[in-house]
Amino acid sequence: MQNRLTIKDIARLSGVGKSTVSRVINNEGSVSPQTRERIEEVIRQQGFTPSKSARAMRGQSDKVVGIIVSRLDSPSENQAVRAMLPLFYQHGYDPIVMESQFRPDLVDEHLHILHQRNVDGVILFGFTGLDESKFSGWRDKMVVLAREYSSLSSVCYDDAGAVHLLMEILREKGHRHISYIGVNQADATTGMRRYQAYQSYCETHGLDATVALGELSYQSGFQHTPDVLQPQTSAIICASDTIALGVVKYLQQHDRNTIQVCGIGNNPLLGFLFPTTFTVELGYGYAGIQAAQQLLAQLVHHAEQQHIIVPCKLV
Repeated sequence: MQNRLTIKDIARLSGVGKSTVSRVINNEGSVSPQTRERIEEVIRQQGFTPSKSARAMRGQSDKVVGIIVSRLDSPSENQAVRAMLPLFYQHGYDPIVMESQFRPDLVDEHLHILHQRNVDGVILFGFTGLDESKFSGWRDKMVVLAREYSSLSSVCYDDAGAVHLLMEILREKGHRHISYIGVNQADATTGMRRYQAYQSYCETHGLDATVALGELSYQSGFQHTPDVLQPQTSAIICASDTIALGVVKYLQQHDRNTIQVCGIGNNPLLGFLFPTTFTVELGYGYAGIQAAQQLLAQLVHHAEQQHIIVPCKLV
């Protein structure tokens, strides 16, 4: 019965007119919050989605994809989105960009809205704390970027490889006392994976590990630099270029400019202000292209799910 429901049925169950239901479905104004909430509750209960023919009559595209970023001001995510948009446009898809602000409840809300709009697929920028079971209805039409889930296609960065690459370069240059400033391990990638890669490398090569974990900010890098500084320290690896900015600032103020600072992310600002730093390019733009291509393959060719690791390189 749910599949045969019409806007007229939803209007009857909600106690409103068809035009009011139509405005809610199309996310138009002129509907009071109380009425909108009542109609949306009926829609949720009945599992109603507008038919593609109805959408076509309203002049809406049948080819729409959602892109849920974690932060609109994230340079790395912006690189990925800019790279994927031309591919979607080329294949006739209209992207809808939404922001989760690292909040699982906002992801749920966005996915509900995208389901109501009957979008064809979704690219989700993942983060720690998301419940994979919430995505069960999207398995064939979702690609997650920066996090890996067993039941969904994913495109991930080589977090461990980035740290390993920096450690190898530093050892080749004669550094033996290499400290590390990272992010709380509650963050699975920038935090835990990069920290574990540093610890593992130190254990394998008989190096002393000196670590401080804080936040993903240049203020945190500045604050934690004295925690990892020892008389013999010759290099500091940072879990991100943002942290590295704070570290270099601290070292400059305390006349420790001979220490080699390394970051991850290839932030243009770090290279411009402090050209002697090392940084690793994780491939944000390439990851965006891979995510878009994988989603298009699933939507157009019913391709199998894939788990893709983007290679990193020293800049």
